[in-house]
Amino acid sequence: MKTMNPARRGLRVGLAASAAAVLLGLGLAAPAAAAPLVDPNATGSITVHKFEAPDTPTGLPNNGTAVDTTGLTPLPGVEFQVRQVSGIDLSTNSGWANASTLSGVFDAADPEASITGAGYTLAAGSSLVTDAAGEASFTGLPVGLYLVEETSFPTGVTPSAPFLVSVPLTDPDNGDNWLYDVHVYPKNAITTATKTVEDADAVQLGDDVSFTITSDIPNANPIDGFKIVDVLDPKLDYVAATVTLADGTAVAEGTDYTIVHDAGTNAVTVEFTAAGRAILAANNTTQVVIDIVTTVNAVGEIVNQALVYPNAASFDIDPGEPGGPTTTPEVETRWGGLTVAKVGQGGAALAGAVFQVFTSAADAAAQTNPVTLNGGTEFEVVNADGTLTLSGLRYSDFANGATVAPGDAGYLQYYLVEVQAPSGYELLAEPLEFTVTAATTAAGIDLTVTNVPHNGGFQLPFTGGTGTGLLYLAGIGLIAGGVVFLVAKRRRNA
Repeated sequence: MKTMNPARRGLRVGLAASAAAVLLGLGLAAPAAAAPLVDPNATGSITVHKFEAPDTPTGLPNNGTAVDTTGLTPLPGVEFQVRQVSGIDLSTNSGWANASTLSGVFDAADPEASITGAGYTLAAGSSLVTDAAGEASFTGLPVGLYLVEETSFPTGVTPSAPFLVSVPLTDPDNGDNWLYDVHVYPKNAITTATKTVEDADAVQLGDDVSFTITSDIPNANPIDGFKIVDVLDPKLDYVAATVTLADGTAVAEGTDYTIVHDAGTNAVTVEFTAAGRAILAANNTTQVVIDIVTTVNAVGEIVNQALVYPNAASFDIDPGEPGGPTTTPEVETRWGGLTVAKVGQGGAALAGAVFQVFTSAADAAAQTNPVTLNGGTEFEVVNADGTLTLSGLRYSDFANGATVAPGDAGYLQYYLVEVQAPSGYELLAEPLEFTVTAATTAAGIDLTVTNVPHNGGFQLPFTGGTGTGLLYLAGIGLIAGGVVFLVAKRRRNA
């Protein structure tokens, strides 16, 4: 016998009442005295019609008859198991009385335990999967009471609760007859989710990149569990998260939900409390919106997705397995770099140049708002081979999770400005435009920057050169000659 956890015990009373209502609605009261007798040798059927739960009640009867399901969405791929409750003979009045008594203790949270606890057993059953029309028909069933359970269901589906149904039922359209072919219409809540990324305003490592998860709310009441988990890539650092409902309904952290970031796994988990789940159940036509702010700490094409667990049962099922969490589409933010080679006119490598990077021609001209990489805004060529790698820039052609082209929002055109030339060489006269893409990130040298010698290689005259030296020598000769002349004249006079 299974042991019920505290959450299941808390649901027991409500679920038992719901089960009792189902049983009474299906005719598990003693049949009218005027009805013909049940044929103990007859066989019947239970046909399960599986649909997505509509946003509003259909108003259709749930009395075991076939009804018009136009407008409802079939749900294929759901496995049902049907098992007979042994010890209840519905060909007798006492059997119907026992079935009615069992409805008072039936617990949909742990149906097997509640049935065996009442002194009954469950026979081996059979299982079927709903077809494209959402139908699974169990035929050749002996007269009796049956437990119907969903045993496997698609990802993101909140299963309907287990229920009891009798074969036969009093025919609601013909009160003096029995209905041996019973139709039931359990509905499932389908939870879908999307994820988007916003990085169009991000340029350099450390800039904010936001991820938004938008999830449906299960069309179920009560909602026994609901959480969203986003395991962030190691290249992302968690900053903060906010939770809202799309229609503006207020929810409060700590009271209605909790946010936990696990530094070890880098997982962000938003889980709704019982109070929060009650708000969700009351507002299940809106959506839960979670914004997670991160920063990028390393280059790469960073893929990310989130998991939405729509019910308590899904918490213990691996992603991708039947009944497990809904997986959002993957989104990406892409970061890379560019390698510059600094050479002279003859192709020889040059060191000593210093560059800055800008994201607009105006900033490049005014030398304002330079890009910061590794804590600095100036990048010097120190390698002997003249190369400089600028790493940590967002891809030019990919923004907000999609490819962009020049002129599109989010497209990044970068500008390289030389702010210090190698010794003996001229600065670049204008910025060099470049882009960062998957190709530039993977390649060796992407941009070769050539410097010309000082003054274009033409040598300027300078003090101490050959021309002026001759003048100086001539002057010194004249002065020396004058001195000799004066000395000779004085001697003659003497």
